[in-house]
Order: sequence, then C-alpha cells, then structure tokens
Amino acid sequence: MSNEAVITDNFENKKRNPWLSAGAVMLTIFMVVLDSSIANVALPHIAGSFSATRDESTWVLTSYLVANGVIIPSTAWFSTLMGRKNFLLLSTLMFTLASALCGMATSMTMLIFARVIQGIGGGAIMPISQAVMMEEFPPEERGVAMSVFGFGVIFAPIIGPTLGGWITDTYSWHWIFLINVPIGFISLWLIQKFIVDPPYAKKGKVQSVDYWGFILLTIWLFVLQIILDNGQKCDWFGARWVRWSATLVGVTFLAFVIRELIIKEPIVNLKVFKDKNFAIGTFLHFIIGAVLYSTLAILPLFLQQLMGYTATLSGLAISPRGFGSLAGLIICAVLANRVDQRWVMAAGMLILAFSNILFGTLNLQISMGNIILPNIICGAAFSVVMIPLMTIAFVTLKNNQMTNATGVFNLAKSVGGAIGTSAVSTMVSRMSQVHQTHLIRNLTYSHPGFTEKLGALQSGIATMSGHALSAVKANVVVYKQLVQQSTLMAYMDCFKIYAAMLVILTPMIFLFQKVKYKKEKKPKMSSQTGN
Repeated sequence: MSNEAVITDNFENKKRNPWLSAGAVMLTIFMVVLDSSIANVALPHIAGSFSATRDESTWVLTSYLVANGVIIPSTAWFSTLMGRKNFLLLSTLMFTLASALCGMATSMTMLIFARVIQGIGGGAIMPISQAVMMEEFPPEERGVAMSVFGFGVIFAPIIGPTLGGWITDTYSWHWIFLINVPIGFISLWLIQKFIVDPPYAKKGKVQSVDYWGFILLTIWLFVLQIILDNGQKCDWFGARWVRWSATLVGVTFLAFVIRELIIKEPIVNLKVFKDKNFAIGTFLHFIIGAVLYSTLAILPLFLQQLMGYTATLSGLAISPRGFGSLAGLIICAVLANRVDQRWVMAAGMLILAFSNILFGTLNLQISMGNIILPNIICGAAFSVVMIPLMTIAFVTLKNNQMTNATGVFNLAKSVGGAIGTSAVSTMVSRMSQVHQTHLIRNLTYSHPGFTEKLGALQSGIATMSGHALSAVKANVVVYKQLVQQSTLMAYMDCFKIYAAMLVILTPMIFLFQKVKYKKEKKPKMSSQTGN
C-alpha cells in the first residue's frame, strides 16, 4: 500500500481575502489561549484576597479546564444545532462577559462560577478557529496558514505567566481577566464582519440530542481532573477514593466511546479516527501536549525552589522561549510545500529532545544564560513540530469533518497537558526520595569526606554563634544540601526522560501518509464562437 496521499485542490475561488477571516479568529484565539496560562502565577494573590487555601484556589484553574474540556469535543454538535458562526459569536460573548465577572468577583464562589462560564465559552473557540483556518486556505497554502495560527497557540501560553506576573505585581490580579473585555468585543465585531459559514457549517436539523453522551463525557473529564489535581497529595492509588474514581473514569470513558460509535447523531463523532493521518496526529498531539505543559510547569519550580529566583525573574528567564517559537514559525512558513513536512517534524522532535538534554545537564552554579539558550531552542523546536503536525493531521480530511476533528484534536492536547503536569509533579517527588536514599549512604561518620565537611561547618557555625547546638545546626545544613541535591537530580531525570520519549516517538512520524497537492486544471474557454 502506498504511503502517499494526493490532495486535489478543489478550493472554490472566493472573492474575499482569506487573511481577513484568519485575522478575525487569530485575535480571539490569542485571547483565549493566553488566559489559559496567565492565571497560574496569580493563584497566591487570588487565595490571599479571599482568605482561601492553596487547594481551594486551584479550583480557579480546575473549573475552567473541566468546562473547557467538555465543550471542546462537543463543538461540531453545537455548531450543527446553532450554525458555526453563531456558535462562535455566542462563545466569544460568553468568554468576554465571564472575564468581566472574574475581574469583578467578590468571593471565591463567584470567581469559580465565572471561570466555569469562561471555560464553556472558551472551549469552542480553539477548534472552530482552527477549522476556519483550514477551510479558508487551499491545501497547498495550509502550511503557511498554520504557521500564523501557531503564533496564538504556541506563543500565547509561553508569555502568559510572564505577563500575568507583571500585571499582578504592578496592578492587581483582577486585571488579568479585565483586559479580555475590550479584546473580546473587538473580536466579536471582526467575526461578524469577516467570517462566513460554508453550506455544511450552517444551522442544520438535529433529530436527537445525545444527552447520555454529554453526561458521560462530563463525568469522566470532571473526575479525571479531580484525580490529577489531588492524587499526588493522597499517594495516588494508595488512597481508596482514587481507586474508585479511576474505576469510574475507566467505565464512563469506555461507555462514552461505545455510545458515540453506535448512535446515529453522536455529540462527538469518533469515526474520524478512521483517517490514518488524523489518528496518528492526535496521539502525537497528546504526547507533545504532555511534554509542553510539563516543561512549562517544572522549569519555574526549578528556578524558584532551587535557584532562588523570584516569580518575575523566573518568568523573564523562560520568556525567550517565545522568541524561539517565533523563529520556528518563520522556519515552518518558509519550508511549507518545499520540504516533506514529515522530515521537518522529525527534525523538530530531535531538536526538542536535545533541548531537554540541555535542561538535564543544569546544576546550581549556572547563570541565567544557561537557562535562556535551551529555552530558545525548545521554543523553536515546538513550533517546528506543532505546525507540520497540525497541517498533516487534517490534510486528508474533508472540509465538513474539520469542526468535529479539531475538537477531538484539541481535547487530546488538553488531557495530555493535564496528565503530564500531574505526572511530572509525582516524578519529581518520588525521584527526589530515591536519590535522597542513595545519597544519604555517604553521610556516615565512617566517611572521611562527610566528617571533614561536617567538622568545617561546625567550626564555622561555632565561630559565628557559639558552640551551643553548633553540631545540630551543622547537621541541619548538611541535610538541606542533601535535599537540594536530590531534588536537583530528580528535575534533571525528568528532562532526560522527556528527551528519551521524544527520540523513541520520532520514527512514528513516518507512518503519516506523504501528501502531494494536485490542483485541478480549469477547463479552457473555447475561442470559437460558432460556424
């Protein structure tokens, strides 16, 4: 069987400029993706404002993610019910008004309620915007279009923590939500003016409502998010409630899949996985989403906990990743349709693995430059991987499948990111304990190096604060160094594991069908006028 697909360009000649539609959805998507990460750094300030605990404040993130996750794969069904443009307008309006409510919240309950509405509104914007971008451009131009789309998808979550920290420190956490209001209303005007629904995306008849599919989807996503948020604190499957909850997730997920495959009008059409490119692309999107959100979560912790960076300084150290992403987007735009995109993606995966190896060689004596360089490489590699992936995964699908497919595709990234973030937290905790167990074997009084170090510390402490308790204080200092070194080794192990995963998955890229674009020749007008 040939591993090559020929895509015929039967794209209709449109009078409107497709870049106008692209600009309309790009502003909206940048606002939504930015908001998914900008609130993270403000959680301590939010908790302090409402006298809430850290666990209670995490519901500000969890409520948004759950609501977002339920709507993302349901986008195609709601688009059929209302018409895609109408649903996009409603979603943008909900997100904008909910942002205003978040900024004006006077209690944690009000803020969480507003975040749920914001998540419902924001859930559909990503898949609809991606579907519009894929449809407005002919297949041979989608590589360039996805490079532009990638600006919002990749660049926004990178600058989000830095921007959120600056706004929170300079003004107030309320403004991280209120800045969405003017942007949202501008987006509404642009969508109304420049977005036009194709015939298959207009309002249609929905003969039946898939209530059970929607309920099952909500249950397994909601319970999964609770497990991921609280599992580490409760020793995961060592806790009975985690075991029962995991069973509930497995049962409801399986029931959801079976129902969506057998009913006539499912809320999520899973038959799109029959397309080979889409199935492979969705799996890789899941893995890359896990790596992206994990590294974004682990690096600030490393800089603040071990290097002593402030939140603002750690944000500045990570922000050059955005410049790398922009460079990667330019590279993708230049190479689109000139080089086999599978090779571009494979190169990006290996470069991304290399950046994780660089992170895995850091130590506690590094300068900020040692953080900036791997971040730039990492940002460029993410773009070089993600843009071809978003192009190849959808190129063999029909236009009327786009809205449903983009919903499922983006859900995979969201779930992957949630699982990856929780997994890396567990990995750091468990691996640091393992390293501490191995390192502590050297801290015995029979080890000459340890006794010499302990004696020097004890003498120094005694000189500064007297002999009383100097031995105890010296042991405390040594133990703190032990914990610091074991935690550092755990962070480094995580980066090396990610590098190995990316290298192992790289050959899978060549399972994609190679795509060739073949334009249909327009019939020539006869110059004869008749006999």
